[in-house]
Order: sequence, then structure tokens, then C-alpha cells
Amino acid sequence: MESVQQRDLVASVTASGKVQPRTKVDLSSDIAGRVVRLAVKEGDLVTKGQFLLEIDATQAAAAVERSRAAIAGARAQMAQAKASLDQSRSNYERQQSIKQSNPSLISDQELEQLRTQFDVSAANFEAARHTVDQFEAQLRDARSSLAKTTIVAPMSGRITRLNVEQGETAIMGTLNRDAAMLLTISDMSVLETKVKVDETDVARIALGDSAVVEIDAFPDTTFVGRVVEISNSSVRGAAQAMAGATSDQAGDYEVTIELLNSPRDTKPDFSATAKIITDARDDALSIPIIALTVREHEPNENRDSARVVLGRQPARDVGKRDVEGVFVVGPEKKAIFRPVRIGIAGEEYFEVLSGLRKGEQIVAGSYQAIRELKDGALVRQAKPDDAKKSGVKS
Repeated sequence: MESVQQRDLVASVTASGKVQPRTKVDLSSDIAGRVVRLAVKEGDLVTKGQFLLEIDATQAAAAVERSRAAIAGARAQMAQAKASLDQSRSNYERQQSIKQSNPSLISDQELEQLRTQFDVSAANFEAARHTVDQFEAQLRDARSSLAKTTIVAPMSGRITRLNVEQGETAIMGTLNRDAAMLLTISDMSVLETKVKVDETDVARIALGDSAVVEIDAFPDTTFVGRVVEISNSSVRGAAQAMAGATSDQAGDYEVTIELLNSPRDTKPDFSATAKIITDARDDALSIPIIALTVREHEPNENRDSARVVLGRQPARDVGKRDVEGVFVVGPEKKAIFRPVRIGIAGEEYFEVLSGLRKGEQIVAGSYQAIRELKDGALVRQAKPDDAKKSGVKS
């Protein structure tokens, strides 16, 4: 037996996940080629713009030279087309002037031919100019490919993964992202853990909730965190949506917790367990979790009227005919089932919103004994010897 008392209660949700840096960059190559120079190793600290590695630039450099030569040839052709255009323009304007002064010297047919030659020369010059533009664009593309043979750090951080060695061949990231990844740079100054929370618990979590995080690599230390992001779709649902499948199974939601005092020696992918504090009550009327049970609801006008007189609110229905409640120990040591309405759940106790008063005696365990207890049964306080025999704490 145990009396109904006031206690400080803390409601929480526990979930596990991995420690990850908030900001990280996976670098892959935009061109294929052999790594001819590697300037970093895993674990190195790098700064933004620092040289990391170089891919064989022979083909890219040759492409730049070809583009330059093509531009020179195209410009020469454009110069020829310009000279031809100037000549045809002069011929046409000269003959047109003669035609105006003396129409009999130049026929209309001759003047029309000169006009046609002028138009053709103008079109050839325009085509030559666009050819130069085309080869200049190819040169810019070749220079861009040449620049991509040198890879520098896009951000400051630590090399947390290095998948390539000098002499290996890098492939393009568009072909196979995982195989093409060369290295990972992580900003280890801000760490977070992404945990998977069941859909039955995620509704109780809100942005800004505090959390206590345990990292397996540091077994004797706990860390403080706060919820900074809650996914809007389940992890399983997102995967099925990408695969085009559907399922009615319950899903897990990803909750991101920022670590506010993470240790300096933390590494990515450390396993962590987070206890997210969803609510708290000070001096709340409470009962042991094992004291709560479920009974089939049987309407009773006298009992209902008594509850109204006492100002108690109706118990929360679990099913169509089931209610939650506890067994209250009456004056004659009889266990009487009484519906109660509960609030938040702590680690060992439920908050009582209505149905009980402070100091009332209730049957507090064990779970199996309460499950089988009948309304009106006689009860007594277990003796130490009885507890030993039944395996129940007195």
C-alpha cells in the first residue's frame, strides 16, 4: 500500500541516434582523373580556400590549348569575312551611285547581283563572328574544367573522412555519389544528434525542449542539449515515397538535438541516447505507475452521482467500455476501484488530475496482482517474508 503524495514529476521521451556536425561538406570531383597530389590527411584542420588535392590536368590543359587555337582560326576567318563584306559593300555603293547619275550605264540586274553579294558577305561575317563566340565559350568551359583539377576547401573545419589516396583515380560525382566522394570536411564546433522518435511520442516534443544526452564514448558524463528541428515526415514514409511504395505501419520521426556542451574529443557517428524533457510539474499529486490499471466500465448511478458531488471529472475512456483507475484502500481494508484522470507520466509516477485526494491509501503493486485484484477484495500490507516469497518489494 502507498499513500497519494505530492512529488516533482518530469515527463520525458528517450530515443537514440548518432552524433553529427551541424555543417559538413562531402567533396567529390566534377571530372575524372588520377590524383597526382594530395596535401591533407584524415584528422587535419583546414581553412577555407586551402589546397587539398590535385587531379591530373593533362587532358584539361590540352583542351584549353585546342580552344585557344580554334579561336585564333575563327578570328582569322572572321577577318576574311570582314574584308569580303567591306569590298562587296564598296562595290554595291559605287555602282548604285553610278546608276543614280546615269541609269543607262548600269542595268538593274547588275545592281541586284551586287546587292546579293553584299548580303551574302554580311551573312558570312555574322556567321564567322558567332563561330568566334562559340569557341570562346568552349575556352571558358575548358578553363573551368582545368580549374576543377585543383580542389580547395570550401569551408574551414576538420577532415573527418578521406576516401582517396595519391595515385588513385577519381570519378565524376554524377556517376556514383558514394564511390565518387573524395573527402568530408566537418565543422566540429557545433554538434547535434539526430534521434528517431516514435509517432506516439513526437507530438509531445516541441522546439526548444531541453534534453539530456548520453554519449556511449563518454559513459560517465551527460551533456545538455535542446531540440532545434522536428521532421515533418516520418523516416520510413520518406523512404517509401522515394521508392513509390505505401505502408500503414507506424513510422519514426527524426528529431535534431543541438549539443550545448559537447566534449572536444567527440567524433562523428558516435552513438548517443537523448532524454528529451517534454513537461514538468512541481508538487504534483501523483501515484505509482504500477498502481494504475484498467477495468471494464459499468454505469452506476450512485457512483456517478457521488463523483459529481465530490466535483471530480469523468475518467478518460481508454476503449468503449474501459476506464483507467486505481484501487483505493477503504476503512475496512477493502480495495475499491476508483476511476482517475491522469496527466503527465514521470519515470515512476503518474500525475493525478482528478479522482484522488492527498493522503488516501492505494494498492501500489505489483502490476500482475493489481491486474487480477477484484473490486471489494480484502487487502493487507505485505510483510517482509511475504514479499520474499512472492518476489514483490514490500
